[in-house]
Amino acid sequence: MDLTYFQTFREVAYHQSFTKAASELGYAQSSVTMQIQKLEQSYGVKLFERSGKSLRLTSAGEELLKIAVQMLNLYQQSKETLTLQGGGTLTIGTIDSLASYFLPAHIQHLRQKYPTLTIRLQPDRETAIVEKVKEGEYDIGLLLESKPSDLSLEWVNIREEPLVVLASPSHPLSRLETITLDDLSDQEWIMTEASCNYRIMLERVLQERKIPYRVGLELGNPEAIKRCLIAGSGIALLPRMAAQEEIGRGELSALPFTHPDIRLDLQMVIRPKKWMSHSLQDFIQLLHE
Repeated sequence: MDLTYFQTFREVAYHQSFTKAASELGYAQSSVTMQIQKLEQSYGVKLFERSGKSLRLTSAGEELLKIAVQMLNLYQQSKETLTLQGGGTLTIGTIDSLASYFLPAHIQHLRQKYPTLTIRLQPDRETAIVEKVKEGEYDIGLLLESKPSDLSLEWVNIREEPLVVLASPSHPLSRLETITLDDLSDQEWIMTEASCNYRIMLERVLQERKIPYRVGLELGNPEAIKRCLIAGSGIALLPRMAAQEEIGRGELSALPFTHPDIRLDLQMVIRPKKWMSHSLQDFIQLLHE
């Protein structure tokens, strides 16, 4: 049984309210209800009963609360011990481009300071990252977003991350000094997957301005997109960090195009009041440097 369920049980017992416990923990009330139901199913007893408008523990619930408090205290002590030793596990949910081009140097720096720390880097979809941070499966999430998608979580803006339209240096658009939306008319795009937030922003702008375009290829990997651009025709929108090396070597051109509605920020998302290990605190500090 997940210890998170016992923490939820303790908060419901303390507040005598599912609603107040959900607010304190940063969960949806349905998540609190589900966790208590699973505990009850596991033990085969009712843990709470209603008396009028109030909620109180059953006799079985009172006994479990005594044990749960001891378990959670021991767990907290174990985390503090591992933190001092630099051990434990840090689970980071993020998207492919950040996992490939932004995080490796930060992770290696953290590993040097905490050699016994296990770091799990989990590339995932944006919506899945937010949900798994909310449920406690990920310690922290790193995303490229234009605005927070779930205000029950804590969001920290790290920096603006430029998006660039890329093409081969031989592409006709590479010869222009300035590119407007009209110059993108009827261009063939190599797009990321349909759920990608910056593709969604790009297509929204093109459609609102009635700029015709064609999707020649749809690829889920930034490396594959870059290789196709270098080898052939088409243009693509990617975070600048993903193509910085190819731009520097002259293999790709960053076209002189910007639009106020096609921009992203590197954002950190974390559960409010989350317990912070020393390694997690240091990792967050690294992100701001």
